[in-house]
Amino acid sequence: MVTRERHQGGKTMWLLSPLLLLIVPGSSYVITGPEEVSGPEQGSLTVQCHYDPGWETYRKWWCRGAEWKYCEILVTTTGTEVEVKKGRVSIRDDQRSCVFTVTMEKLRQEDTDVYWCGIHRNGAADLGIQVKVTVEPASGCTVSLWSEVGGLHEAVVWRS
Repeated sequence: MVTRERHQGGKTMWLLSPLLLLIVPGSSYVITGPEEVSGPEQGSLTVQCHYDPGWETYRKWWCRGAEWKYCEILVTTTGTEVEVKKGRVSIRDDQRSCVFTVTMEKLRQEDTDVYWCGIHRNGAADLGIQVKVTVEPASGCTVSLWSEVGGLHEAVVWRS
């Protein structure tokens, strides 16, 4: 787990070494999740990030980028349980279970990267954990079908 100071417009961000968290008395992991997840090209994947009680109404986010301080936030909750969707990515916070779920749809090879599950804290450093996402090549082939009524249709035939 790392922490990051977030400010608006050209302001400072900083990292707190995970090693420091181990030697600070009373420190604990507020947020946990998988180290790695994968999904098929053109398919979807889901990541569940768990957090400790007490963080329910804080905004949760999902960002992309190997370096924490430069990652791009793709989607953020509103601090409620309402699902938020931006493009092919959605996030939903189940506050009763203390888990937020990120879903990435219509996966592409170029989605393979390092991502972060995070919790936003106003006036304090954000909390987050790293998740490596891998998109596996599709194992199907595209078949084009022509219909006098509907025109050209394409379907993906999957092989097991």
